[in-house]
Amino acid sequence: MNSTHALTSSEQPYPAFAIFVVCVVCALLLSVWFSPHRDTTEDFFINNRRLTAAQSGLAMFGEYISAAALLGVPGLIALSGYDGLLYLLGPIIALTIILFLIAEPFHTSGRFTIADAVARRLRPRPVHTALGISTLAASMLYLIAQLVGAGALAAPILGLAGPAAQRALVASLGILMILYVVIGGMKAATVMQCIKAVVLLAGSGLLAILVLAEFGWNPGALLTAATRMSSAGDALLRPGLLFNDDLTGQLDVFSLQLAFVLGAASLPHLLTRLCAVPTARTARSSVRGAAVLTSVFGLIVVVLGFGATAILGSDAIPHPGNTATLLLAEALGGPLLLAMLAFVVFATILAVVSGVMLAAATSLAHDIYRSTIKAGRTSDKRELFVARSAVVLIGGTAITMSMYVQNINASLLIGLSFAVAASANLPTLLFTFYWKGFTATGAAWSVYGGLISSLGLAVFSPAVSGNPRALLPTANFAYFPLQNPGLVSIPLSFLLGWLGSTLGRERADEISYAEWEVRTLTDTKATRPGH
Repeated sequence: MNSTHALTSSEQPYPAFAIFVVCVVCALLLSVWFSPHRDTTEDFFINNRRLTAAQSGLAMFGEYISAAALLGVPGLIALSGYDGLLYLLGPIIALTIILFLIAEPFHTSGRFTIADAVARRLRPRPVHTALGISTLAASMLYLIAQLVGAGALAAPILGLAGPAAQRALVASLGILMILYVVIGGMKAATVMQCIKAVVLLAGSGLLAILVLAEFGWNPGALLTAATRMSSAGDALLRPGLLFNDDLTGQLDVFSLQLAFVLGAASLPHLLTRLCAVPTARTARSSVRGAAVLTSVFGLIVVVLGFGATAILGSDAIPHPGNTATLLLAEALGGPLLLAMLAFVVFATILAVVSGVMLAAATSLAHDIYRSTIKAGRTSDKRELFVARSAVVLIGGTAITMSMYVQNINASLLIGLSFAVAASANLPTLLFTFYWKGFTATGAAWSVYGGLISSLGLAVFSPAVSGNPRALLPTANFAYFPLQNPGLVSIPLSFLLGWLGSTLGRERADEISYAEWEVRTLTDTKATRPGH
C-alpha cells in the first residue's frame, strides 16, 4: 500500500488541523490552570521542589524523547536497519550515568541551573558566566533543531506544502510555547511533559502491538519479513548501511555515540529537573523511572522501525524516513490511528520545546543577569521579570533563526547541541563532584575550551561543507573529517580542566573539597555571596 498520497491529499489534513487546534487550546488552558500559585523564582523555575518521583520521572522521560525519536529513529531503522539502532543506546546509557554519578550531588548542591551546582564550591561569578554561556549555546541549538524538526515533521500531517506554510507552522508553535512558559513556568511544563509521556507510550505502544499481531507475535517473523521487503536485503541486519565501514566512518559512529551519551547526561533542561524534587532519594528514583520508560520506548521503536519496512517496504518510505511511523499507522489503523498519532506528535513537540525554552530562560535570568551582571544583588521579583522577558527573547530568536535553516538536517543541530553539552558542561560537573584539586580556573578553561572547540570543529566538518548533503554543498572547507566533533572536543575539555586546575591556584573564596563534600552528604544548602 502506498500511503504517501494519503498523507498529502486535500482530504486528510482536516482531522489533523482539528487535533492541532485542540492541542493549542488545551496547552493554553493548562498553562493558566497550572500557573505558579506564588510569583517567586522557586515556583517558576523548579515548582518549589514539590514534584514527586513519579511526576519527575515521567517528565524526565518526556524531556528525553522528542518528536525526532518517535518519527526519525523508526525511519532510520526502517531504511538503515542495524545502524539506526545506534541512536537508541545514548539515552539509556546517559540516564545510567546521571543515576550513578550526577543525580545525588547535583540535587544537593544545585538550586536552579548547572552553574549553581558548581558555584557551591568554586568562585560563583566566573562559574555562572561560563556555564551560563554554554547552557545558552547548547539550549539554543537544541531549541532551533526542535523548531526545524517540528516544521518538517508536522507539516506533512497537516497537509502543508511549501516553505512559507512550514515557516508559519514553526512560528505558531514557537509563539504558543512562549505564552505557555511565560504563564505556567516549571509546573505547567511538567504537566505538559507528563501528558506527553503518557500519550506517547500509549500511542506508540498500541501501534507496536498491531505490528506484532500482524506477524503472529513472533519477532523472528517480523525481522524475516523486514529483510525480504527491504531493498538492502539481509544487509539490513548488519552494520554499514548508514555509516561507512572505513576508519573514518567508524570514528564518526563512535564520535556521534560519545556525544549523544555524554551530552544527554548533561543537557541543561534535563538536569534542572533534578532540582525540582524535595530530596536526593527522590531525584534518584526519578532517574530510575525515566530509565525504565526510556528502555520500554526503545523496544517499541525497534518494532515500529522494522515493522514499517516489513509492512510497507523500504521503497514506499521516502528518505530520510521521517514519515515511516505515520505511513505505518495509516496502513494498520487508517485515518483514525493516523489522527491519534498526530496528537502524540503535536504533544511531543510542544512539551520538548517548552522544557528547553524554560531552561534557557532560567540560565539567562539567573546565571547571566543575577549572578554575573548584578553579582547576586537583585530581588527575586526582578529576576522573575527578567526570566519571563528572557522566554520571549529566546523564543523569538529561536523562531527567527529557524526560519533561515529550514532546509538543514535537524539531526545535525541536535548532534551539535549534545556535543556542546558534553564538551562544556559534563567535564566541569564531574571534576567538581569528584576531584578535590579542581579550581575555578580549571572550570573556565574546560567550559570555554569545550564550547569553542566543539563549535569550531563543527564549522570545519563535512556536515557544513564539502559534500552534496552538507549545509553549504557548493563550498569546501571541511578540514575536520568527522561529522560530529565530540571525539576531539570532549577529551580536550577534560584535559583543559585538569591543566587549568594544575597551573592555576585555588582562591580564598573557593571552599575546600572536603567542606563541599560534607555539605553535599548532609544536604546542606548554604548560600554563598553572589550566588
